[in-house]
Order: sequence, then structure tokens, then C-alpha cells
Amino acid sequence: MKEQPIVKRYFMELGYDGSSFSGWQIQPNGITVQESIEKAMSTIAQKPVSIVGAGRTDAGVHAARMVVHFDFEGDTLPFDAHKINRLLPRTITIYRIYEVATDAHARFDAVERTYHYRIHFNRDPFLRHFSTFVHHPLDIEAMNRAALFLLGKQDFTSFSKLHTDVKTNICTVKRAEWVREEGEGYRFEITADRFLRDMVRAIVGTLFLIGRGKMAPEGIRNILEQKDRSAAGMSAPAEGLSLVDVKYNF
Repeated sequence: MKEQPIVKRYFMELGYDGSSFSGWQIQPNGITVQESIEKAMSTIAQKPVSIVGAGRTDAGVHAARMVVHFDFEGDTLPFDAHKINRLLPRTITIYRIYEVATDAHARFDAVERTYHYRIHFNRDPFLRHFSTFVHHPLDIEAMNRAALFLLGKQDFTSFSKLHTDVKTNICTVKRAEWVREEGEGYRFEITADRFLRDMVRAIVGTLFLIGRGKMAPEGIRNILEQKDRSAAGMSAPAEGLSLVDVKYNF
């Protein structure tokens, strides 16, 4: 009897500057991060290799730590992080690859994700790809009072892109806070068990309204209750957003 081929599953950790990509997920028009990585891995392996990410980032959004999984047949891999990096643009870097259980899943097994959204108030060409320039003063204290209403298990339909394929808009937010960065900038740190499409940018855009005095901090509660995307503010620009961590229980 012919022996069954050994198929192993691996996790891979990576980071990328999303400025020049049309998002994470492969699509017909535009170069994506997923496409670039799969092309490099498949070239070395001389056969197709597909990866599954812990999430999807939109065009222009960055990741300091994205986690993906892939399956490969055989005892050893024909590539490592260094070999893949040699074929990737400098805007993507593979950090490490390691074997995991065959049923481990980069997306479904993730128990916590953290995003940061950075802003600055003085024009700076060196920040333009990774932080959003804000033209108006913001009341950070009011924005943090509003952020408290985001905590806990709630329906975030009002902060989700319309017509997505998810089965539920319930998320549990564990942390949501603006903190001061070195210099005159701030970053919004938000951690949850899962995020909806455009959720963080919609939240930040709404917090900008509160920071400018156009809405009371308590208005966040009313927006959540309405379960209507039009009730919230416009999405903040993509360049300030980065996925910074994904956690697992193994």
C-alpha cells in the first residue's frame, strides 16, 4: 500500500507597510500582500502554496505583526524566512515560520487582536505613511471618555462596512484608549476578540467628531444602539492604522 504523503501545517509571522498595496486579500485588480507572499513561496517551492491570514487589512493599512498559516507536503520546507524575503519587496518582511498542530487556524484560533491608530498635528513628510495628519485640535480626554462605551461584548454593526459576509457583528472589546506618543502625536490602542471590516477606522472617525466637540462622548452609546452605519462618523484615513498583535492560546 502506498504511504500517504505527510502534510504539515505551519504558522508564519510577518509585517508589512501597506502603503503601496491594495489591501491584504488577493483581488483581480491591484497588487496585494497575500498575492506577493504566495508568489514568492510558490516560486521557491515550484508548486502553488496558499496562505490563510489572521485577518484582512484594507488598502493602505499596515501590519507590525500579521500571522498566517499554510500547509506543506513533506518532512521539511524548501524555504525559510530569509529565502522568502529575498523575493519579496522591501515593504514586506517575514519574521519566522514554525510548525503547529494540523488543525491550528490562524484566523479562527486567534483569541485577541490589537490595532493602533496614530495621529499627529504638525505636518511631517516622514510620518505621512504611518500616521494621519489632523488639522484641528482634539479633546483627547473627551475621546477617551467616549471610548469607554466601546468596552465589553456588543453589536458593532454601526461601525462595520455594509454588506460583508460575516455571520455576526458581535465583538468583545477589551481595551480602547488614546495614549500620548513621543513628541506631539497620539495613538489609539484597541484590543478585541475580533474586528469587523472598517471597524477601527469607523470608530476613530467618530471619535474625531467627539474630539472636535461635534458630539458628546455619550453619543457613542446611542450610535451602538442604532445598529446603523450611517449613525457613525466617516472612516478615518487608512494610513494611520496598523495591526500590531494577534494572540493565541497555544
